Amino acid sequence: MPFTVAIVGRPNVGKSTLFNRLTRKRAAIVDNTPGVTRDWREGEAELLDLSFRVLDTAGLDDAKDTSLAERIQAQTHAAIADADVIVFLIDARDGVTPIDKQVARLLRKTEKPVLLAANKCDTKVAQGNLQDALELGFGEAVALSAAHGTGLDELYEALKAVAPDEAVTDPEAEEGKPPKPLSIAITGRPNAGKSTLLNRMLGRQRSITGPEAGITRDAVSVAWAWQGQPVRLIDTAGLRRKARVEEDLEKLAVADALDEIKMAEVVILVVDALAPFETQDLQIADMVEREGRAMVIAVNKWDLVTDKVKTLRTLKSRVDDLLPQWRGVPLVALSALAGEGIERLMPAVQQQYAVWNKRVATHRLNEWLEAALERHAPPAPRGRRIKIRYMTQARTRPPTFAIFANQAGELPGDYARYLTNGLREMFGFQGVPIRMRVKAQTNPYAKGKRK
Repeated sequence: MPFTVAIVGRPNVGKSTLFNRLTRKRAAIVDNTPGVTRDWREGEAELLDLSFRVLDTAGLDDAKDTSLAERIQAQTHAAIADADVIVFLIDARDGVTPIDKQVARLLRKTEKPVLLAANKCDTKVAQGNLQDALELGFGEAVALSAAHGTGLDELYEALKAVAPDEAVTDPEAEEGKPPKPLSIAITGRPNAGKSTLLNRMLGRQRSITGPEAGITRDAVSVAWAWQGQPVRLIDTAGLRRKARVEEDLEKLAVADALDEIKMAEVVILVVDALAPFETQDLQIADMVEREGRAMVIAVNKWDLVTDKVKTLRTLKSRVDDLLPQWRGVPLVALSALAGEGIERLMPAVQQQYAVWNKRVATHRLNEWLEAALERHAPPAPRGRRIKIRYMTQARTRPPTFAIFANQAGELPGDYARYLTNGLREMFGFQGVPIRMRVKAQTNPYAKGKRK
């Protein structure tokens, strides 16, 4: 198990800023509004030769006015239970507050190592408040500024004193590294059941769920394993139409979700079985295709569908009509809440991941191309027929093919689609994006002189 550090404290003390600093990414949403973070978020952190897993948590306070607030607090308590060491972060500018004292009492009960850190130590007032931190009972505070990156050397020394030997890495040791995890982003409209699906796949309550739309803000990334294969599951914020995204925090959450989709290898698009393939679903699917990711469509809330056979047949037909670029993409009917059909999801993901990585030998491509050209010859714009000389697969992830022809810029889109559809049928590229590049170049393998 990796060495795990949880960053804990009251709202708005800079926990997400420190998390981003340690992971060297803009991974967590940062805003001056208290209570931005809801689900706890995890990432891989490094401080010099110290490697560890770091958890960014929601702020602890005395809010008990709503069910959602209670669920948010429960998530932070779960992160504390999961950690080996706790970094208790306070705001040095504010000094020690009553809520800081409540958090301190809570952390003492955990009987885990607690490192006190005072953030925003970039003013004389903040420096003067450091002495007051001793009353929290965790010794002298590490003075730092997460925004400016100062004080991390002292934090490193404090963490290394309590870290196990295996947390100290050898930069020259490359052998024995675990395989890179498969990155899977779960996306869809608000309230489609994305967080419920993540929790069901994990077999535990990891993301906050509830009837309220838009609960998830930060994308929740979780390390998982399926049949021995390491997986990184990402639960993203619900994506609405741009015209309906008004609040600054929601804009940040949507931008965070889009970044995760761009970095994922496979995207699970969750649609509501009772209102499938609305405009926003189609726009999300189109965006995933433009980014070149592999995709599986999870039709959620299947337990509420009456005529399942007829509905599934209708949905498959609608995919072919509304999303021709995704012809053949797997549809997995499931109920994340009831656990129905979940066992079919990961095999479909693995199947599409394999197709996304598929490579076809050049000689097989050109044998097929010759037959395709005989069945349907290229057009002759302005009276001069386009000659397609040969084809090769330039890359995978997504499958990308290069066609070499004269008049490269004249090949019409409908003929390129004819070739793309033929590739899908012949070589099994159903349900993944295909890129077609047309280049003006002679065949280097042809006999005779080159141009």
